[in-house]
Amino acid sequence: MSLFRRTSPPAEAITIEVDGRAVNACAGDTVATAMLAAGFGSIGANVKSGRPSAPYCLIGVCFGCQCTIDGASDAQACLVLARDGMVVETPQPLTRDGGLA
Repeated sequence: MSLFRRTSPPAEAITIEVDGRAVNACAGDTVATAMLAAGFGSIGANVKSGRPSAPYCLIGVCFGCQCTIDGASDAQACLVLARDGMVVETPQPLTRDGGLA
């Protein structure tokens, strides 16, 4: 279960694709917050160990949310605004609870 949840329905709902799965988001969400709100426990992979990592700071300092967004590798998901139809690929396919698929 995620510690993050929406307190109200989105005013403007959009859909992004994460590792081939549709994820509902709100206009104005960053990719990282959309994924956290959808129940993803991790987003990236630690550069040293390869283990799943999660955004720690959500301001672009920790690099815990690096993934590929619309073909751009090493994008920081916390700094990119989600838009309808966006395609996100995590370093390793992850389950919704953050474990490896």
